[in-house]
Amino acid sequence: MAKITKVSPLAPASFPSLPEIDGLRLATIAAGVRYQGRTDVMMAVMDPGTSVAGVFTRSATRSAPVLDCQAKIGGASDGPAAIVVNSGNSNAFTGHYGQTSVAEVTRAVAEVTGVPVERVFTSSTGVIGEPMKHERIVAKLGDLNATLRPDALEEAARAIMTTDTFPKGASKTVGIDGKTVKIAGIAKGSGMIAPDMATMLVYIFTDARVEQGALQSMLSAMTDRTFNCITVDSDTSTSDTLLLAATGASGVDATGNAEFAAGLEDVMLDLAKQVVRDGEGATKFVEIRVTGAASDADAKVHGMAIANSPLIKTAIAGEDPNWGRVVMAIGKSGAAADRDLLSISFGDILVAEKGWVSPSYKEAEAAAYMKGQELVIGVDLGLGEGQATVWTCDLTHGYIEINADYRS
Repeated sequence: MAKITKVSPLAPASFPSLPEIDGLRLATIAAGVRYQGRTDVMMAVMDPGTSVAGVFTRSATRSAPVLDCQAKIGGASDGPAAIVVNSGNSNAFTGHYGQTSVAEVTRAVAEVTGVPVERVFTSSTGVIGEPMKHERIVAKLGDLNATLRPDALEEAARAIMTTDTFPKGASKTVGIDGKTVKIAGIAKGSGMIAPDMATMLVYIFTDARVEQGALQSMLSAMTDRTFNCITVDSDTSTSDTLLLAATGASGVDATGNAEFAAGLEDVMLDLAKQVVRDGEGATKFVEIRVTGAASDADAKVHGMAIANSPLIKTAIAGEDPNWGRVVMAIGKSGAAADRDLLSISFGDILVAEKGWVSPSYKEAEAAAYMKGQELVIGVDLGLGEGQATVWTCDLTHGYIEINADYRS
């Protein structure tokens, strides 16, 4: 597997300080699932009464762990819950072997932790199509259970990495009725990133109490505005999993609370943007703002057409303000557009308006702007009130190097 030797230039300066979430304990270990000399399994155990919600890939070839999690979400939430994640092997496209691996791991976790098997959720990320050596995970579960502790979120974030160059974490503290509620999350993701989740694994925990149905509705809606608004390479993974666990240990009921909802969405968007910043080979973080579309849905279609265009992404990598490629992407998106109403800007620089290059446009100014690490492409369709914002990165030779050598 491709060895990552340097951290993305878009990475945050350091891993954030995440609060301990009451009712949550975690542990990590090196099981040798595929990687040698690094942790590759993490386990999280939550107290009885924890509500668990989930959102998953819509891939038609989704993995055995995803199918198992989907079947369990929405079940009884009175008992404890557990999440076990491995990196290096996605346990996808492995037929009955994949189902067997999930069954063996979940059964063993239940025996070791006392968590009901129907409350054990697993995720796997890594190479597709190779049967997983689940016995290596099973052999380490006792050690994992014996070393569970509340302050291991950063270690968990590192254990689930594949081609990631940095671990991803985010948190928020919210005041509700004079009491404090904590939200903390970790994520992995770098390539095979596109809407309908991506090759992302995301785990968010809160000590708030939220009824499962409400938690699920909230998560689904927020995913469409966060993780489903990012793209690195337009490819949707077989393994995407986002689990949200509310332990209720704070005693604060956050069901329907607007401040809690806003805090949760902040954490989700922060993690989503970190995934883009770690896009394989990325050197530029790009925000695409679309306004004036016929509808919000159309705006998002246009935004993703721009964000997923290899021509645009390579122009950005080459620091070339080739706005004609933006015109191309809008025209091919399939959403409503009118050439003679279209406006395009790079940052504060108006590039085109009313179907033609702007009289004030200076190529040298745009070229200078494109040298920045953080770029904004603005598009106004002039058709209505629809708007959307999506996030992407450039496409460099580094992406080819990582993915050409991924299995070697």
